[in-house]
Amino acid sequence: MSVTIRPADRRDIQALAELIEEIERFYGSTRIQPLAERQSQVEEALFGSPPMASALLVEDEAGGLAGLAAYSFLWPAAGSSHSLFLKELYVRDTLRRQGVGARLMNELQALAAARPGCSRVEWMTDHDNPSARAFYKSLGFAEFDGKIIYRVDTSTT
Repeated sequence: MSVTIRPADRRDIQALAELIEEIERFYGSTRIQPLAERQSQVEEALFGSPPMASALLVEDEAGGLAGLAAYSFLWPAAGSSHSLFLKELYVRDTLRRQGVGARLMNELQALAAARPGCSRVEWMTDHDNPSARAFYKSLGFAEFDGKIIYRVDTSTT
């Protein structure tokens, strides 16, 4: 199956909001926001002023969204440089193990390399996600044990 990888634009808001529900369910969430709320958040995150994030989308042959790589640039990284931080990489089941995830990773590396002052691409995955860990290993990426992740929930609901 042939796919296109392209940056998200405003016409993708609804489809992205729907894909985010799929991603949430993939990770086991049973509490899903209403579609209108997700659409509003996608619009604010990707197209607000300033945007909080960017996304590369996987478009299948029929023009539907079949995956995404959501990322932001973070500062500082090494010294005073910055990094591209991959927050979410997701490819629908129908396209997995066909090189689509590898293409997304290559596109992200190219974006980082083309941006002056960007010194690296960084991401994380869960310890209990052997499929993701095997995928990254198959691309030649080594795991880095030097960080402990903290998280605090700021929502009041």
